[in-house]
Amino acid sequence: MTTSLGPLVLDLQAEQLSQEERELIAHPLVGGVILFTRNYQNKQQLRELCHDVRQLKGEHQPILIMVDQEGGRVQRFVSEFTTLPALAHYGEVFEREPELACELAHTTASVMAQELLDVGIDFSISPVLDLNKGKNTVIGNRAFHRHPDVVSTLGQHFIEGMQKVGMASLAKHFPGHGSVTADSHHELPIDQRTFAELQEDDLVPFQNLAHLVNGMMASHLLFPAIDSNIVGFSPYWLKNILRDKMQFKGVILSDDLHMQGANISDYAPDRFQAARDAGCDLALYCNDRKGVIQIIDHTTYTAHMLPESTWRQLKANINVR
Repeated sequence: MTTSLGPLVLDLQAEQLSQEERELIAHPLVGGVILFTRNYQNKQQLRELCHDVRQLKGEHQPILIMVDQEGGRVQRFVSEFTTLPALAHYGEVFEREPELACELAHTTASVMAQELLDVGIDFSISPVLDLNKGKNTVIGNRAFHRHPDVVSTLGQHFIEGMQKVGMASLAKHFPGHGSVTADSHHELPIDQRTFAELQEDDLVPFQNLAHLVNGMMASHLLFPAIDSNIVGFSPYWLKNILRDKMQFKGVILSDDLHMQGANISDYAPDRFQAARDAGCDLALYCNDRKGVIQIIDHTTYTAHMLPESTWRQLKANINVR
């Protein structure tokens, strides 16, 4: 019987597991693996990789396998998979034929989800609920539309398409990058707006879909007029706003804690601890193996283990609607 889930999500370096990665994944603190293009050769290799990852955990400790398979320029697996359009495509269709756009979003999400489930991946971190106001090039056409109500509508159909075939949905990037220009991979984006302004704009899709989505990714954004902490390290944002005010019951995943927008400390365990203390159930740490090892070596994992219910909220085939 499943008993607990580790909160740390790490990345892999190649198409097969190294001995070091086998040892890391087997550690109780590790509860997830995120895959990238570098981990993919073909579907059969991917199935074997997912199988090998799961075999490293005993029956009493599960693991989640995830990927960013949004479509457009963020589609990690292309060969042997359906080519997915960028989310902005549905927004463009929506302006002409709203019903068709909703149908396309639902159907394409189901296809994407089924293809991933078939190779052993639990979920894509999807959909993007940020607004595309033409300001943030990192988001750009990864977003459905510039208007929050359109994003909410298309996001709902996309989420329901994933859930229809048994895949949990995990929306990003709460509470929205639409009004900043900086790239949080390289620097900390700062948004000077008030909470009242956000409630009528970028925050709308997250508010509208909090009851439906299974998970939320917390962004590395700073809103100094609202709170002094970066969102992903902010109890105010994650507990007071997301949990209490928005009544979100799902899983909170941090954005990659190795990004420069998360640079509250040069010491990886500090970032991990701060994200967990703020309310992140799962903490994502990528592209820095030294940092992953530091987190594992310098964290008392028993204090961080998550209940079985956290795993089940994101595990494939249990949210079929």
